[in-house]
Amino acid sequence: MTRRYVIKAETSRGSTLALQEELNEEQRAVVMAGGGPMLVIAGAGSGKTRTLTWRVARLIEAGISPARILLMTFTNRAAREMLRRVGELVRADVQRVWGGTFHSIGNRILRRHAESLGYGGGFTILDTEDARDMVEACIDEAAIDTRSRRFPKSEVLRDIFSYATNTDTPLEEAVLLKHPQFEPLTAQIVRVDRLYQARKQERNAMDYDDLLVNWKRLLLEKPEIAAIYQERFQQILVDEYQDTNRLQGEIIDLLAARHRQLMVVGDDAQSIFAWRGASCENMLEFEKRYPEARICRLETNYRSTPEILMVANASIMCNRRQFPKNLQPVRGSIDFVPALIPAQDVDQQAAFVASRILELRDEGIPLGEIAVLYRAHFHSLELQLELTRRGIPYDVRSGVRFFEQVHIKDVTAYLRLLVNPRDEMAWRRVLRLAPRIGQVTAGRIWERLAVAESPLALVRSDELGASLPRGAAAGWRELVALLTELTAPENLDAPARQIELVLARGYSDYLAAGFENAEAREEDLRQLAGYALRFDSTEAFLSELALINTERFSPPGGTVGEDVVMGGEEDERIVLSTIHQAKGLEWRVVFLIGAADGRLPAARSLREPEGEEEERRLFYVALTRARDQLYICYPMIETDRMRQTVLQRPSRFVTEVPRSLFEIWNLEEETPLLDEPGVSEDPRLIN
Repeated sequence: MTRRYVIKAETSRGSTLALQEELNEEQRAVVMAGGGPMLVIAGAGSGKTRTLTWRVARLIEAGISPARILLMTFTNRAAREMLRRVGELVRADVQRVWGGTFHSIGNRILRRHAESLGYGGGFTILDTEDARDMVEACIDEAAIDTRSRRFPKSEVLRDIFSYATNTDTPLEEAVLLKHPQFEPLTAQIVRVDRLYQARKQERNAMDYDDLLVNWKRLLLEKPEIAAIYQERFQQILVDEYQDTNRLQGEIIDLLAARHRQLMVVGDDAQSIFAWRGASCENMLEFEKRYPEARICRLETNYRSTPEILMVANASIMCNRRQFPKNLQPVRGSIDFVPALIPAQDVDQQAAFVASRILELRDEGIPLGEIAVLYRAHFHSLELQLELTRRGIPYDVRSGVRFFEQVHIKDVTAYLRLLVNPRDEMAWRRVLRLAPRIGQVTAGRIWERLAVAESPLALVRSDELGASLPRGAAAGWRELVALLTELTAPENLDAPARQIELVLARGYSDYLAAGFENAEAREEDLRQLAGYALRFDSTEAFLSELALINTERFSPPGGTVGEDVVMGGEEDERIVLSTIHQAKGLEWRVVFLIGAADGRLPAARSLREPEGEEEERRLFYVALTRARDQLYICYPMIETDRMRQTVLQRPSRFVTEVPRSLFEIWNLEEETPLLDEPGVSEDPRLIN
């Protein structure tokens, strides 16, 4: 004899949520929606985090146990902040909510069930460095001769493995997509991957990707375990759904199979991470997987002025595959029309941005409320120099400052040797880059060079090479050949040609084998070569680069990543950032620089399917970061590596927008009255 007993839900203590006062009509519709799957298309600045927070609070108030709610976010910090706010809205133990990133929730579940997949208790999670070291061990175990042909380094292999895993792409295809230059080595790469997967299992270890792969395996291969969590998670909410990858999307669908109480929130117009595996398809195909889904839209924008939103709306309308949306402003006009600034070249573009920033500061806008955004890090090269010259402090959010990146320092080390053959640090750096010359051998070579009357002459002689270990001979010959070519009369004082030679004679291959973003790094260096064209000597070029490290307003110290050029109060800095890094942030004033075809959209992105639409979404993200003022700048001419002037067109994303939505600013350069005493080129720089 059996009896069915239904546990009653916790009785609500009455509504404590002030929905009418705190939420707009669109937000209330989401918060109060009934059951079933729901897709929330949340436009930029529409209060999606607030809406998601109130939805969780509303579910708890309606009697859903916090322990039966799964809240997936893209940072654990975001989950903690949401749940803190939920705790302020309802009287419940919100710590029982399963909130966190995909990886943190996967880890939590696997800690309970990993043994069913053949792992022992207490498995280890490999961080990035641990995983890289293990891949290197697998390369050794595979007996691959990395000396006879440049084989991808462990960092690049991990990138290929990860992309294949997260996009459910066969490894052979992932090699072609991510690093086609390594296609002849595909069989060896597959062998390393097999050894890597086996070694992790043997060592009772998982890397970050395994936390998702094995979570999915549990749900597919262990139906009794899958049933536990499919029953437990009565309500599933996913934030930033447009940035989920295929693997994450499959996990969510498997978990939601029992109750189908799934709410996903995102903005397909801000899906800009396809290069790291994110799939906008999860969102665009949601209705196919959940035909009964309710579609809600959050289109009321609290961030930007009407004029900025008109530009953003007009731009994103040009994408074919999207959920149409039309952001509506809450704010009124502030009598500023988005500015379109054609600059003569990148130098004038930089001069305009720096000059206008100083004016904005004088008008009372703090520097911290100003950002300069760009498509690629190298687009900020001239601007960083201009800001340094004018003493404008800045914080680089797109990584280390341009001239402090490892590949920039590698290549300029060769040039430093030509100017100062006794530069010990440059020699050690260059020797380290030569194939099969290790640290010990490099030290011995430097000891000889340090006491030589002419270090470069000694390098070119046969004497030094004959004394080196046999294994270092090939690498040494390559280095000698390169230095000989660099010091040829036609190249000696041509820094642009010198940079190109370093790339062509091995460094380009070194990048491809050693860095997952090799193409972007090579683009940085070619941009640097273009910048070097304006200098008549290598010494003058290196002196200019040194400016960014020497002109400081604080005591000298070591150069570190994410360093800041100081020129004001510590908290008074403008922000320099790639658009990717700026997603989710906002500023009162935004300058978008380099808005020319070939830069935005990036030329290489147009070679990929759907590349143009993703680049347009990137443009849209940049526009919608601005609250009050938006400046879109582009250089009209560029000097290529052959010293030829190339005309540049404004970005197609700019020309798609009706010209009436912009105010065109025509730049004129002020002629300073240098012959009058007390007159400065820029009066704002006078203390």
